[in-house]
Amino acid sequence: MNAWAIQFKHPVAFPRGVSLQEGILRARATDRIPDTVLFLEHAPVITLGQRGRTQHLLVSPEQLHRQGIETAVASRGGDVTYHGPGQLVIYPILRLGEQETDAHGYLHNLEEIAIRTAADFGVKAWRRKGMNGAWTDKGKIAAIGFRLKKWITMHGMSFNVCPNLDHFKLIVPCGLQGEPVSSLQEILGSYSPDVSTVRERMAENFETVLHRKLEHFDSSGPLPDPLRSAFDSMSEDRIP
Repeated sequence: MNAWAIQFKHPVAFPRGVSLQEGILRARATDRIPDTVLFLEHAPVITLGQRGRTQHLLVSPEQLHRQGIETAVASRGGDVTYHGPGQLVIYPILRLGEQETDAHGYLHNLEEIAIRTAADFGVKAWRRKGMNGAWTDKGKIAAIGFRLKKWITMHGMSFNVCPNLDHFKLIVPCGLQGEPVSSLQEILGSYSPDVSTVRERMAENFETVLHRKLEHFDSSGPLPDPLRSAFDSMSEDRIP
């Protein structure tokens, strides 16, 4: 099965990322496009999912804004999380097949992609019973929150490569009190890869785990016709 992969060179504001996903989801629902996955980094933002609780924000939205961090409510599952530069985010918009129409199975696959990607750089990661994501000796390295609409996926997974970990101290990440958050950079130090290198390995693991061969496009370059209008309407994504 073939799918499209769109990568972004520059951080994307969270609302624009959601709007783009929604447009792609509508096109996928009518079979105008194949399955599509976005690989990007976000501008600094704290988002609350459907189970998000404002008490898990440890500072006020005004204080966050003064630090250059926006806040947003997301339609994904899960609690509160942080996105920012240095964190690789993947948003798969996939129509799950007959053998895939199970939310727990899809969650397992996203976790497997994170675990394999960490292993590619010599970092052991694993699942924890009753908790979404991937974990290391130093703390949680990948967070997952997605939505299914008529068995088409939206939102997805964040994987910490080299984000500012101090920003996670402004929240109770995923509502898990006392659980540390880590990154490849914290674990590997000067041997840590950059985001683009991690993206390449994650894309390969995505292909293997989800059985979809990716055709890659850059958001600032030529795009398939069915996606061109959606990207043109979000011209800021195309500005270096």
